[in-house]
Amino acid sequence: MTPKPKLINAQTGNREYVRLLGGPPESVTLRSGAVNLNPGKTVGVHSTENNEELIIVLEGKGEFIFSDEEKLEIEDGVVLYCPPNTEHDVKNTGTRSLKYIYVVAKT
Repeated sequence: MTPKPKLINAQTGNREYVRLLGGPPESVTLRSGAVNLNPGKTVGVHSTENNEELIIVLEGKGEFIFSDEEKLEIEDGVVLYCPPNTEHDVKNTGTRSLKYIYVVAKT
């Protein structure tokens, strides 16, 4: 069965994480969520495994940290692409909330 178009509320309120899409049957392969990180917080080291990931920064600034300690600075208005099998973390380095939406798709 093919999923139907729908509107999804991406507001996190005071919550750190809100699931937006959980994969099938809500979508064909996409999973996504809205993240609200307080200053100094991280999401924790994890891997994209066999997925591609897109991060759309809505507000704030931070770092996208790879397992080899390489870092990419992220801030509102930036879209970051992360390829499959990439271990990484996201850290809020700013003084206000870092808010972003991630979208993950199986390869």
